[in-house]
Amino acid sequence: MESIRQDTEIIRSRRKTLALQIADDGHLIVRVPLRCSYKDIEDFIIKSEKWIRTHTERAIRRNRELEQLPPFTAQDIKAMAQQAAEIIPGRVKLYAEKLGVSYGRIIIRNQKTKWGSCTSKGNLNFNCLLMAAPPEVLDSVVVHELCHRLHMDHSKAFYAEVYRIFPDYDKWHKWLRDNGAVLIRRMTAGGINK
Repeated sequence: MESIRQDTEIIRSRRKTLALQIADDGHLIVRVPLRCSYKDIEDFIIKSEKWIRTHTERAIRRNRELEQLPPFTAQDIKAMAQQAAEIIPGRVKLYAEKLGVSYGRIIIRNQKTKWGSCTSKGNLNFNCLLMAAPPEVLDSVVVHELCHRLHMDHSKAFYAEVYRIFPDYDKWHKWLRDNGAVLIRRMTAGGINK
């Protein structure tokens, strides 16, 4: 038990593989199959020590950055939502034409967990906080959601379309993965969320 940190959370489910996650507060989450032995979990953590250290440091750094940034106010959120309503439809139209897909309504929200989504009817939802990210991040999310008009999954065929239209997708998806939590926490720190 000594090699497993006290702040480690082990979540068992019907998954087939082991996976690690560092929570926003820096604690370690280990997702494991139902019948995974304690020794296998321990060995997996030991083997992943470098990854854990790197990503824990990143989470701590994000928390420090967050402490220095003021929470978004209700006025900030409203302004971003208005800006998103002006900018996002044009980006959707541009990339929908490149992909040769149609779409339904475009809905702008301030959400705690999602950056975008696509319904089976083709309605597109986008987080207004995308306005606080670089424009390429917005484009990467728009392309991702529009590609669901061709493939409602995350298959190889889906990603082949994403990369065909937006070759730099990985770079900007990584930016969102590395920085998005700070944006969302700035929104929720002010108690303004849906």
